[in-house]
Amino acid sequence: MFNKAKFYTINLKKNFLSILLCFFILCLLVFSKGNISAAKSGLSLWANSVVPSLFPFFIAIELLNNTNVANILGKFFSKIMKPLFNVSGVGAYIFIMGIICGYPTGAKIVTKFRQEGLLTKAEAERLLTFTNNSGALFIIGTVGIALFGNTTIGVLLFITHILSCISVGFVFRFWKFNDNEKLNINKINSNKKNVSSNILSSSITNSINTILMIGGFIVLFSIIISILNSSKLMIFLSTLIEPIANIFNIDTKFCIPIVSGILELTNGVSLVSSVSNKLLSTNIIISAFLLGFGGISIVLQIYAIIADSDISIFPYIIGKFLQGVFAAIYTFLFIKVFPFFNFDLVPVFSSSVDGNKFAFFDNYNFIIAILFFVLVIAFYLFRHKKV
Repeated sequence: MFNKAKFYTINLKKNFLSILLCFFILCLLVFSKGNISAAKSGLSLWANSVVPSLFPFFIAIELLNNTNVANILGKFFSKIMKPLFNVSGVGAYIFIMGIICGYPTGAKIVTKFRQEGLLTKAEAERLLTFTNNSGALFIIGTVGIALFGNTTIGVLLFITHILSCISVGFVFRFWKFNDNEKLNINKINSNKKNVSSNILSSSITNSINTILMIGGFIVLFSIIISILNSSKLMIFLSTLIEPIANIFNIDTKFCIPIVSGILELTNGVSLVSSVSNKLLSTNIIISAFLLGFGGISIVLQIYAIIADSDISIFPYIIGKFLQGVFAAIYTFLFIKVFPFFNFDLVPVFSSSVDGNKFAFFDNYNFIIAILFFVLVIAFYLFRHKKV
């Protein structure tokens, strides 16, 4: 017997993406005025901030990838990377470049090395979780100096960002722990010998493709955020995270900036830093979480980069959320323990009830919950030990 309900359900699932894209095009027409302004802002952000800061780095990295630097660093750091992160020594080169240059440098190098046979699939997935990070220039220069107007805040966020990515790398050392894949040494040597004679032009071309892709994502998500604001859907989405904000006694005026940051990092951190709040440490800790997580825009950028390889995006998503949690905790602890990083006019996060305080941080429930969450993640990863 023909079941209409089942038929329509199947078709809805099958055509969900088409329906979503049609809805997006409709919103582009309905909210065209705001979308044009958002697109201009996104292009301005990309042209004035992203291109000058990242494009030279991309060219330099493309050139470095065609040298023997990775192998030299690999031999030097192999005794550290293997026991700490369960990856080969070349991971040190990826980690350093990812920290210096920022998103999506780590993912680009991981994918390239995997395609060249320098990494096993498991090693590539482990490295992807903790080597693709916000860069020093972005955190200290853009976030610290430009947005917060304080270099020390940028340094604090950079320190906790590095600590959090190292913590994620240590947790994910158990991902597919017993990796039996053998690397093809002949293929590796062949790849190193058959380097294009016109290295500079190919490096520039690859860098242009990457920087254009980043610009496209920035403009796209600027428009998406504009549509969400114009259609009042942003308010609806912010109400979904209000219960979490209430648990930590975070003022609800941070909800929309947090949602924006979950969607797109730069816009979100900019909004968080501009929220007027009695305790500046709240703004800083939320920014630390967003910098660690990176946002859905970054996730899609990474997915586009690794699409031509066999690397899975799943561990990366878990790792970035975990990094955001670690970054927020480390930032809180630094503010709590070191007065030098305390930017509040009153004692940080005291236990008194105040809508602007993380009162929940001051009891042990939070620590227990985080430890339980980390143990669950570690146990899940440890299950892959015999895979």
